[in-house]
Amino acid sequence: MLGIFQDSLTHAVMITGFVFIMMLVVEYLNVLTGGLWQRGFQGSRWRQYLLAGLLGVTPGCLGAFAVVALYSHRVLSLGAVVTAMIATSGDESFVMFSMIPKTALFISLILFVVGLIAGFLTDTLFREKAANTEGCAQEFELHGLEACTCFPWGQIREQWRRCSLARGALSVILLLLIFGLLTGQLGPPAWNWIRITVFLISVAAIFIVSTVPDHFLEEHLWEHVAKVHIPRVFIWTFGALFLMHLLIGHLQLKDWMQQNQLIMLAVASLVGIVPESGPHLIFLTLFTEKAIPFSILLASSIVQDGHGMLPLLAESRRDFIRIKVINLVVGLMVGLTGYIAGI
Repeated sequence: MLGIFQDSLTHAVMITGFVFIMMLVVEYLNVLTGGLWQRGFQGSRWRQYLLAGLLGVTPGCLGAFAVVALYSHRVLSLGAVVTAMIATSGDESFVMFSMIPKTALFISLILFVVGLIAGFLTDTLFREKAANTEGCAQEFELHGLEACTCFPWGQIREQWRRCSLARGALSVILLLLIFGLLTGQLGPPAWNWIRITVFLISVAAIFIVSTVPDHFLEEHLWEHVAKVHIPRVFIWTFGALFLMHLLIGHLQLKDWMQQNQLIMLAVASLVGIVPESGPHLIFLTLFTEKAIPFSILLASSIVQDGHGMLPLLAESRRDFIRIKVINLVVGLMVGLTGYIAGI
C-alpha cells in the first residue's frame, strides 16, 4: 500500500507541475490578447461555432467561461455554447496532454468536429430557443483586461527589489521543475519532443513570472492559478491515480471493466454531468491502464466540461440543464458508435 501511495504521489506531482506551467502560459496569453477574440464573433452562425469551438478546445476553463459570458450578453446562440462545452475538457485537458499527448490531440480534434455538428443541430432543432432571452441587455465588456500591461519594462528591476511572496514562491517552484526536467527526475527519461516542449514552456513560464507586474502576478497567476486550480488538480490527480492502482492492482477489477463496457460507458457519461474538474481523471487513468477503451474516454470527454458550465448555472438553470442533456445524449451516441465499431 505504501508503494502505491508513493508511486501515485510522484506521478501526481509531475503531472500537476506540467499543468501549472501550462496554466501560467495560457493565462498570460489570454490577458495579453484580451479583446481580440471578442470581435471575431460578429458575423454568421458558423463563425460563432468555429470560434466557440476554438475557445472550448483551448486547455483550461477560460475559453468556456468566455463563451458563457458572451451567451449571457446575447452575443452567442445556444448552439455555440453547446459547441464550446463539447469541445472543452476543462483543466483535465492539461492532464491529458501530459499523460497521453498524441491521443489528447486526437481527442481534441474529434471534440471540435463533434461540437460543431452538435451546435448546428441544436440551433436548427430549437430555433426560437436558440437565442438567450434571459441574458443581459448590454453588450459584453472585457472588464478592463485590455488595460493590464504584461511587460512593464521600466518596472521589472524595482519589482525584484521588493519581491513579493507570490513572485518568490512561483519562481522557486518553476526553477525546481526545470531542475527536475534537466536531471531527468521529471518527465520522459529521454530528451524527446515531449521533454523538449515542456522545458521550453517552463522557460517561458519563468520569463512570465519574472516580468509581469505585481497586479497581474497576484490576481491572475497567484490567486487564480496557484491557489484555486492547482490544489484541486493535484488532489484529483493523486486521488484518481491512487484509486486506479487499487481497482486494477489490489481489487483486480480490470477484467470486470473490460467485460462490462456498456456499464462503464453509462457511468462515465453520467459522471460527466458533474460541473467539476476532476472526476474525468478517473476514466483517463483507467484508459492509460487499458481498463477501458477509447470510446468510453471519448464519451466522458464529450459530456464533461470542467468548471465551464458553473457560470451558466448561476445565469440560467434551465439553459444549464438543457445543454447538459444535449451533451449527455451526444456523448452516449458517440460512445455507443465507438463501442459498436470496437474502438
